[in-house]
Amino acid sequence: MPPQRATLVILTIRLPAAEAVKPRAIRIKAREQLPKPNPTRSKRARFCIPLSRPVSQFRKGLQSQKWYNPGIMRYADLSLQTHRAAPANARSQGQAWLIRAGYLSHGGQILALGERALARIRAFVQAPADLRQLGLSTLESAPEHYYPTPAGSHDLLFCPACGYAARAESAQFQKTAAPAETLAALEKVLTPDCATIESLAAFLGLPTRKTAKALMFISNTHPGDETTAAGPAANGAASHPASRFLFVVMRGDTVLSEAKLEALVGEFRLASADEIRAAGAVPGYASPIGIQNARIIVDDLIPASPNLVGGANQSGYHLRNSNYGRDYSPEIVADLAQAAPGDACIRCASALSATRAWILASAAGFDPEKILLALAEGHHDEKGLSLPAPVAPFDVYLMHVPGKTSETLPAAEELYQKLQAAGLSVLFDDRNERAGVKFNDADLVGCPIRITLGERGLGNGLIEVKRRSAGEVEQIALNQEFSHETFFG
Repeated sequence: MPPQRATLVILTIRLPAAEAVKPRAIRIKAREQLPKPNPTRSKRARFCIPLSRPVSQFRKGLQSQKWYNPGIMRYADLSLQTHRAAPANARSQGQAWLIRAGYLSHGGQILALGERALARIRAFVQAPADLRQLGLSTLESAPEHYYPTPAGSHDLLFCPACGYAARAESAQFQKTAAPAETLAALEKVLTPDCATIESLAAFLGLPTRKTAKALMFISNTHPGDETTAAGPAANGAASHPASRFLFVVMRGDTVLSEAKLEALVGEFRLASADEIRAAGAVPGYASPIGIQNARIIVDDLIPASPNLVGGANQSGYHLRNSNYGRDYSPEIVADLAQAAPGDACIRCASALSATRAWILASAAGFDPEKILLALAEGHHDEKGLSLPAPVAPFDVYLMHVPGKTSETLPAAEELYQKLQAAGLSVLFDDRNERAGVKFNDADLVGCPIRITLGERGLGNGLIEVKRRSAGEVEQIALNQEFSHETFFG
């Protein structure tokens, strides 16, 4: 996953002059070297997470959500149940971490923690650029945006060279026209037991690109309702609006994309043998030449392919040198061919590649659940989730470590009241559990900031602050004033 391009904002907090404690600060590594503090100034604590959008703009969007509560929720309020082992039924690593962290049930249902993450996604993601700000590397075919992953629900074809992408069934590609030839006269030839393109090409010793294949369907659109995207008939050919019989002609080395055909004529089904005969054609040997009461539709490679071998509408025979325009006139000429990996990109002619992907956005809008899956796929490590700050379910994971000689819970209660007053959303882990259990759960849940209050730190007036994506811990004063900008710039 490429790193986010964001400006690092550093907030300085002046400690009270009477503060006797000199906190030991361990700086968090960033993409740019932090400046050294001026020794003539007071001691300062530094901590921040870079954001790619102004905090005020994001929080305004959050506050418009009915669910939004900038305050605190205790661990028990979420009925949060984490899991140490990966579920066997997870379809991807990201989904496995969402289940382990308590965002999803084993059956895939969204749990309370997941609902909070989805609500924050809805508030933050308002434009495709926001997906990139969240570190999601996507492919685009407006209005759709895809996240490539082997666990994806759709097949895509894309160009690594120029970025072109589309669903496999509707992708376009550059087609290779046949060399120019003088149009030859039609010739009927005996072709016994050649009801397929492969058997016909083998029998005549021709490449499949020198053949024409016929495919026949029945439109589900009732007569009089036909409205196609292709507009008027091609080459002035007569239209047959009352006919539901579709006669499609493809070059023998291409495959029909049913999605492209449906985009032209609406829903359809295969024609039966009886329906084919009723239209004047012969199954296995069909030809558009002389056919009646049919809508003839040809792939746009057919006009650039002269002298093809096609059916003769007579069992056991084919016609050599059939030609578009001279021998038959179609109603529609359009791109009907299915693209495949290795085909030439429609934009730059580089070879297309295949992948699976989730659709994160379409004409209907953004899909928050798929975006959450994509975020989990791209933002996790060996310990758990590491969601970007704008879409994590909480800003802060606050935990206290039970003391051996003094109570830490009362001070933690006061701290989360201060964080609440500062407008931060906090998941407060107030369980009477060992520190290791809480650290593990904090890493699993993946909130951007973890604040720990322990017995030793309390005695020194300090709390530990750790960024989920960093290994270093910073100690800052417990009694200072906090704000959202303290942690997020």
